Formats: sequence, structure tokens, C-alpha cells
Amino acid sequence: MKKLLLALIIVGLALPSQGADKAEKDGIQRDYVPRAVLTKAQEKIVLELAAKRGIKKVARISTYNLFPTAARGIRVEGLEQVKGREVSTPVLNVSYKKWWHPNAAPRKDDLQMGEYWAGKPRTQKEIILKVGKKEYRTRTVMGLKMEEAESMLGLFLNKTYIIEPAVNQANFKQIAWDKPMGFRKRGENYSISFPHKARGGGFFDLQVKMDGKDMVIQQMFQAVP
Repeated sequence: MKKLLLALIIVGLALPSQGADKAEKDGIQRDYVPRAVLTKAQEKIVLELAAKRGIKKVARISTYNLFPTAARGIRVEGLEQVKGREVSTPVLNVSYKKWWHPNAAPRKDDLQMGEYWAGKPRTQKEIILKVGKKEYRTRTVMGLKMEEAESMLGLFLNKTYIIEPAVNQANFKQIAWDKPMGFRKRGENYSISFPHKARGGGFFDLQVKMDGKDMVIQQMFQAVP
């Protein structure tokens, strides 16, 4: 599971941010981890690099720790576009030589500005789920219908589920139930992921089955940095 967490961050499917700052006067939301706080001068370079890579309107800049290494990265998000239930956001991962892996260097097609470099931006996809009158976002709904995912999320939010004895219920208080990461179905089994409430705390993967209208939580795995 640790390898899975690392892979999620590398490809940009990072965990939902906890406690991100509100947008400042320039309209940009900033969310920096303690060991990777950008100065105004550094932000200027990152924004220029993002503009040259096609993200001229920036909605959010954040930094992250790439556990279990000491590397830290920079993430730039453009303005999101909503079409029906789908949300698309351009995302650019920026590397800073002093924060990235030792001896790392730009690749052939990367664009470099001083000690900063980036490849091409990718498009992050999210799906809007509706439970009652509220909307929630998730990155993945695989093998099941959207309505089924919404129904299951509603059961989690309302704590309407059956817990098998092998599941450690003490961890339930640490789960951010309102920030679902993904819903997957294989055969008759489901895997639903939620992040830890604490910043950088990893995520939980719940193994679930449906017994009629009852949802049964069979196992729970925790991925920690």
C-alpha cells in the first residue's frame, strides 16, 4: 500500500488537500507544506513556467512531500472546466533542483527556467457525485454506475453500514468521509478509498460487499507515508 500511495502522488493523483488556504487577492489559492514554502520570487518563476506550458490562468499552487524520500515537488493547477458531471483541470508538476531528487535533471522535452523545470501539463479528471443536496468529487468510478457510487457514499456519510469483527473501527474517526478518492468494483467486491483527515496522513482503502441493501465493510487497509 505504501508503493500505491507513492504512485498516486507521482502521477498527480495526490490526496485531497486538507486545510488549504483560501484564494488570495490575486485569485490564486496557495497550499504549501512546511518544508516547501515558495517565496514571491520563486512563485513568479513558477507562474512564468506554467504560462509557457500553457497554463496562463492559475487557480492553485501547492507543494508536497514525496514520501518516503526527502524530495518535495510543486503542483500548479489551472482553471477547472465543468461539463455535466465531469470536471477537467490542467495540472503541471514542476521540479525545483534544490527540492527534488539528488542529481535529478530535466528530461529532453522539459522546459527549464533556472533551477526549475516541467514537462507538459496533464488533464486531471474528477467526477461529481450528488448525495442529497450536496456535491462531492472523486477521481475514479470504475466497474459500477455513478448512481451506485452515490448510494454507497450516502451509506458511508450516514454511517449506515455493517462492520465485520476484523475491521479496526478506531480508525474510522480518522477518515475524511466527505472526500472520496475512488470507487472500484471487481466481481461482487468493492474497493472504496478515502484520505486521512490529517495532512499527509495517507489514505484508507475499504473492502466492501453489498448484502441486499446492506453494505458490509469486510476489511480496511491504511496506506501511510
